[in-house]
Amino acid sequence: MKPYRLLYPLRTYLIVAGNGEETNVMAADWVTIVSFRPFMVGVAIAPERYTWGLIKKYREFVISVPSLDMLRDVWIAGTRHGPEKLKEMKITLVPSKALETPSIKEALANVECRLVDERDYGDHTWFVGEVVDSSYRKDAFENDRPNLDAKFLAHTAWTDFVTFEKHVHRPPQVHSR
Repeated sequence: MKPYRLLYPLRTYLIVAGNGEETNVMAADWVTIVSFRPFMVGVAIAPERYTWGLIKKYREFVISVPSLDMLRDVWIAGTRHGPEKLKEMKITLVPSKALETPSIKEALANVECRLVDERDYGDHTWFVGEVVDSSYRKDAFENDRPNLDAKFLAHTAWTDFVTFEKHVHRPPQVHSR
């Protein structure tokens, strides 16, 4: 067992970088929030990925939140290299609110990030972006929470993905001292 697999399942995202003919989309699991104020997120990307070079060049990226309906596109984005794979994908690139990098129309949400830091750790670069704007499908987020019926996607192993069940678990009441 590879030790990093012990941290799975992880949410799966699509990272959009570049613009125009240089636009690329890649799948990424290694994405997380790094700060609330200001709101910043990070993504780990290997230098051999085409998207890595686009983020370095354009200093911005979009994190798109796919649903189960986008699984074919997630697979293509994660297994093919370079912008030519966009011809195989059924996504629609649309203008972002604050960036030149486009967002994905079919995504449950798009989080627009301006690069504020990058550090190399082992075989990946950790890119940190300050969130400058976002968009989301109203049916996917209700009352400031994700609607699990939207089928948010998580990655469990190489070819295996899951969605989240509708049942919400809460801890038993804990009495404070």
